[in-house]
Amino acid sequence: MARHGGGRGWYGKMVGAALGVTVLAAGASVWTAQAGAVGGSSPQAGASARPSDDAKAVAVTIAHASDKGARGVNITIDDGPDPVWTPQVLDVLREYGVKATFCMVGTQAQAHPDLVKKVVAAGHRLCDHSVSHDTTMDKQSQAYQSQQILDAERMITEASGGVRPMYYRAPGGAFTPYSRKLAASRGMRPLGWNVDSKDFERPGTDAIVATVERELPNGPTLLFHDAGGDRSQTVESLRRILPWLKEQGYSCGFPVR
Repeated sequence: MARHGGGRGWYGKMVGAALGVTVLAAGASVWTAQAGAVGGSSPQAGASARPSDDAKAVAVTIAHASDKGARGVNITIDDGPDPVWTPQVLDVLREYGVKATFCMVGTQAQAHPDLVKKVVAAGHRLCDHSVSHDTTMDKQSQAYQSQQILDAERMITEASGGVRPMYYRAPGGAFTPYSRKLAASRGMRPLGWNVDSKDFERPGTDAIVATVERELPNGPTLLFHDAGGDRSQTVESLRRILPWLKEQGYSCGFPVR
């Protein structure tokens, strides 16, 4: 999600509660690979795992390219899941046969595991977007960054029923060399964006569509949101952008690992 002010963002009030919950649950996670995309052996059912047990390290560089090649684009959806807007986004993606990457906040995933499972069942990919969406993470200690990244990974994995996030997107793009290295060591490729649709600001559907059309030459990874407020403009803009992309000869894929 773009860095749009508000200190630690609209999730800031949940940090304390999230920390308490994650500490209590820390010993119970099962880490498994997503659809064979992350290497390493999976632990036996019911076994607890340390954060470094089964993850295969990936590149620390921020992924921008698409697996669909030069005419590929990556639809990325941040900040959910949300019980109102995520189902609507999923409906639009299904209508146009598009797969996307959902960058989930740990507390949201923990609160709505049914939606996390629906995202996975529909063939979309998961991305760790931290526990509480703190856009000042690049100013925080390494211990804090580690907690935000690893606890969110566990929360998303547990909510999904064992499917691990394949990417890590820093809130507001607040990456650090440490956070990128840590995420990559866990098999989560750092994920940036090339086109900020500005949908979070709710400028109107026409403005969102125009921004995407204008900025698409900047690169293939497009940023949208399915939480953080009224996302009706996002839903409607996707309904217009997705067929337009197809008309222009683009295919929707996933960020290259």
